[in-house]
Formats: sequence, C-alpha cells, structure tokens
Amino acid sequence: MSESILNTKLRASLASRESRSIRRRLPESGTSSSPELIDFNSNDYLSLSTSPILRKCFLSKLTASPDILGSGGSRLLVNGSAHSALEDRLRHFFGAEAALLFNSGFDANVGFFSCIPQPGDALIYDEYIHASVHDGMRASRVADALYPFKHNDLASFKHVLARVKREHPNASVFVAVESLYSMDGTFAPLKEISEALDGKDMYLVVDEAHATGIYGPQGRGRVAELGLEDKVIARLHTFGKALAATGAVILTSTLIRDYLLNYARSLIYTTSLSNANIIAADCSFDLLIDGTASQLASKLLNLSVHLTNYLRSRLTNIPNSLLSLPDHLSSPDCPPSPIIPLMTSHPRPLSAALRALGMNARPITWPTVPKGRDRVRVCLHAGNTQEDVELLALAAVQWAEEMMAQLLRDDETQVCEGEEKALRKQNGVTDHRIVA
Repeated sequence: MSESILNTKLRASLASRESRSIRRRLPESGTSSSPELIDFNSNDYLSLSTSPILRKCFLSKLTASPDILGSGGSRLLVNGSAHSALEDRLRHFFGAEAALLFNSGFDANVGFFSCIPQPGDALIYDEYIHASVHDGMRASRVADALYPFKHNDLASFKHVLARVKREHPNASVFVAVESLYSMDGTFAPLKEISEALDGKDMYLVVDEAHATGIYGPQGRGRVAELGLEDKVIARLHTFGKALAATGAVILTSTLIRDYLLNYARSLIYTTSLSNANIIAADCSFDLLIDGTASQLASKLLNLSVHLTNYLRSRLTNIPNSLLSLPDHLSSPDCPPSPIIPLMTSHPRPLSAALRALGMNARPITWPTVPKGRDRVRVCLHAGNTQEDVELLALAAVQWAEEMMAQLLRDDETQVCEGEEKALRKQNGVTDHRIVA
C-alpha cells in the first residue's frame, strides 16, 4: 500500500532538513538538569530552579493556599483570586498602570501584536526579534506595513523610521525590540531608540524576557534600569527563565489591557495558568523583592566578565572562523550578559567535544540564526563557578587547536595526493582509483 500524500510531503521536508544538518530533535531526557553535566544550556540564569530558598517558599505557600490544582478555565470564565492578586502585585512592583498575565511570553507577544496595531498603522522591528513577535505580526491587521531594521543599528533604525513617517503620515507607529537578545546576548539601544520616537503616535514595545530578574532595581529589567518606564507603551516580562516559574505578564495602560481582554485570542481562548503556577511565580518575586535575586545576578554577571576576559586572551592564535567571540563583547559600552555565543563554523563538533568533557552547551544553526552565524550558545548561571567557566574556555580552545591541526593534516594529505596524481599523469601511469 502506497504512503499517503501527506506523509510523503512530511517525510520529504524532514529528509531535506536532515540532509542539511538542521533537523531539530529533542535533547536526551534529563540532560539539562543532569548532575553529571555542567549546565551552560538552560535559561535558568539565577539558578533558582535548584534554590532551596525558593523551594521552601513555594512548598510553604502551596500548603497554605486554598486553591492549588488547575485554574478552572479561561480568565474570562474563572478569574482566580491568586491570578488577580499577582497582577496587582506586579503592577505595583514594576510601577505600571496595568498588568495582564499570559500563559507564556510567546502567547503574550502573539496576543499583543496580532490585535493592538490598528488598520493603517505601521510596525518597525529589529531583524532579530523573537519568532513569537513574527507570528503576531503575521496575524495582525498591519501585515502589509512591517518594516525591519538591521540588528541594533541606530542608523538603520532612523532610516526606516523616516521612511515610515513619509509613507504613513497618519499612522500610529509601533517599534518592537528585545532588551536582551537571546541568541547573541546583545542589548537594544533603548535610550537612543526612545529618543528618536518624537511623535505622540509612536510607541515602543520591549520584550524583557531574558533581562527579567537580572538587570535593573530588584531585577525589574533594562527599561527600569534606564528609567524609561514612561517611554514604553508595553513591557513583556516572563517567569520561565531567570525566575524558574511559568507564565508572563504584559505591563501597559488600562485601556490596552482592556482591549487585550477583548481581542487577544491567545488569552481569551485558552485555559489560564494553574494556581500552582501562580504560586510559584509569586514566590520568585518574593526573592526579587528581598534582594536574594540581586545577589545572584551580581555573581552571574561577574562570571560573564571573567569568562569573556579569560577566553579572549586565549583566542589570539585561533582563526575567527573556527572559534571567536562576537565583536560586541569587546565594547566597553556593552554590559555583561549571561548569554555568550562562541562563534564557530563547526558548532556541532564543538558542542560534542564540550559534552564529552562534562559540559552541556548547545549548537545553534540556521534557521534559528542567520546563515553564516552558527555558534555554540553559552548560557551562564549563578550556580556556575569560576572553575566551571575556565574549564569551558580551556576546553573550547583545546578543541579549536586540535581542529586546526586536523585541518592542516587534511590539507597536507590533499597536496600529497595532488602531487602524486600529477606525477602519475606525467609518467603515463593510469590511476586505477579514478577509473574505478
């Protein structure tokens, strides 16, 4: 019996990705949390997922809570008291007019961008913006007025902004950026972008997913660190990375919150976070407020500085194509980041070599990052030690040196084979390997 047309097409697509070494698979179960591997992979930046303080707080609140399991349905059907209390707490904590919970940062971005920009508006976005924003933009009513600018390039941004002003003189203009970009560890020039938005109908939207808990007073993010709360129409903070919980919140105006409740399909048509999820997130914010997270963030960022300095001094004789740090990490204006890309044209072999030495750092390739920008992404954690990051740096350099030696041997072999073929041809001897 022949295979169905659908299965044939699906298999062909997967086979195509397999042939190009870009087929995605789930990692082996438990590898990210395996005690046998040093974690340079997860987004658990503050190591709160293994914090005995957070665990104790969670279990205590869980025991005391009247509601633990489930949530009962959509927020529009069942508005749990824990959900409302957390939104009110976050509204005060972040100094926002209103707060609205979503099940994830992905849902929040899709919900916001699919419904808030109105017909006739325009949307400018950084070319490296998260996939969830792209999905929201594609589902929006401004899908024919989307304008990318080069990553973190102010000149490119201003050029695109001027074009949008000319082409859409009566439009509301939205600008979408991430405060900290997850694949590159780069920071959006938020202050400069906000200063360029000089009209009343220009709105900056900032995704703080990877900055939450790490930057700003009490971990309130880069927007708060730079004092730009009044310059940003919406901020997204997620709970599933540095905070070791689940869910997300959009901080915005009361009017936009009300509009999202009426039009954001990713909020309306889904069961809300369970009570246990809400309790977990609430406990994480306890640690932000009492200063525990700030101490962990300080240690984390010190590790980042140490790793980049330690590794950079050992890369002087390594070709950039084989192993290098991105240029922005050399800038004195760049804050330390928990995300450090090891740029390499051989990401999978480097990742495998690190894993063999007890370190888990994953290869990142196209289509997640642009072609020619392959890397092994290193995510640092407060629970890592100075010895851990030095081991990582030394192992990466050792791998690169061994690769250089192997490539040199391969080149010498090719030269010898070429000379041998030339000699055979000169002497009229048939190369039976070629005939065969």
